[in-house]
Amino acid sequence: MTRKVIIRDRQKIFPFNEPARDLRVLNKKLYVHQSDVLDDVLSPGYVTEVREVDSLADLDAKGIETVAFRDNLFFDQAFLSTFIERARASGRACRVAFSPDDSAIVEHALPLQQGIHRDGEALVADLWYFPEGVQSSVRPLIIDTEAHEMGYYHVPTHMSNAMGDLVYHVPTKAFCSIEHWVHTITANVIFGVYAEGARLDRDIERSLGKNLKILWRAMLERKQVLGCSEVVHIGRDCSIDPSVTIRGPTYIGDNVSIGPGAVIDVSYIGDNVDIGTGGQVMLSVVSDRSFLPFRAALFMSVMMAGSMVAQNTCLQFCSVGRNTFVGAGNTFTDFNLVPGKPIRAMHRGELRETGMPVLGGCVGHNCFIGSGMVVYPARAIESDVVLLASDGRRVIDRTVHYEDSDHFDVAGIADSHRRWYPR
Repeated sequence: MTRKVIIRDRQKIFPFNEPARDLRVLNKKLYVHQSDVLDDVLSPGYVTEVREVDSLADLDAKGIETVAFRDNLFFDQAFLSTFIERARASGRACRVAFSPDDSAIVEHALPLQQGIHRDGEALVADLWYFPEGVQSSVRPLIIDTEAHEMGYYHVPTHMSNAMGDLVYHVPTKAFCSIEHWVHTITANVIFGVYAEGARLDRDIERSLGKNLKILWRAMLERKQVLGCSEVVHIGRDCSIDPSVTIRGPTYIGDNVSIGPGAVIDVSYIGDNVDIGTGGQVMLSVVSDRSFLPFRAALFMSVMMAGSMVAQNTCLQFCSVGRNTFVGAGNTFTDFNLVPGKPIRAMHRGELRETGMPVLGGCVGHNCFIGSGMVVYPARAIESDVVLLASDGRRVIDRTVHYEDSDHFDVAGIADSHRRWYPR
């Protein structure tokens, strides 16, 4: 028997104005993802009690096996299974910890957050294992994320390192604390679909059997190796044009339509998604009921459920909330043109370094963005905002709050456009 304890984090993430647990990661609300991963790691029916508390101090000393975690944490099955297995083997109360030399944590998980912090010689976070109920004496258990350095851009050397590469340190065992909108990109892309690609690379390097299995499936299906069903999952009732290029590892849900000439590369596509002619989705997550008409493109970006990115708009390193419309021909810039100036984003009322060499923007829930805008890097548009292109509003060079919304200036719209996500 195991007790699952969920510690509530009630901080609302700007510009979505929702707690992290309600934001989507890999097409699931975070709290659903956490529950599914825990159910996969533990035996079916093993969790006999679920509690939600504000802190561990709210729990009684009930002497049963307990797994406790804060509800703004993202972790995958590979990470959690390693932590639980090692903690059980130790027979002691453990708290998850990381080495200060863990490149994935230091480079991508530490900026803009407080949930992973220094404690002695290690970095600790709010995930605990108690073999016999909550105890005051807990030892840190260091988990190696086994990061792989993986390039995502090859650019002139004056824009990057000596090799001309922009790289991520991609974990094969992923963990981060979601406390800022930038972390929705970290969890979905770097620690999500990219981590799945890193695991596939690792398995191919280590296992001859895995190589042969993929090769045999590709030969049977007469497809390229990374396009076969061993690395590409396609759901039921999908309509995919024969000219579409799909490279795995990729997951495509049910009732998905993909038009001629589209490219899907190492991505996660939810159910009831429509991607039009010439659409491109690379290293991205497109959640349920989203729509990309012809020539819309995503690169290392995330779209939450029920949103639309219109034609000739390209999102790079961006995050888009639920039920949001981004109009045609918008440009979300992602590179800081000022030499020596790191990309910074607003966090807790001040500008903080993001740790990202390239970074796009973020649009909250229930937004309507007109055509022809240019959005500077790391700018955010708050939920429920309406932006109309005009001579005075073509370039978004600062964060846009609800009070700046253009619907207040259009007669008859202010009363009909309801605010669903207040600060």
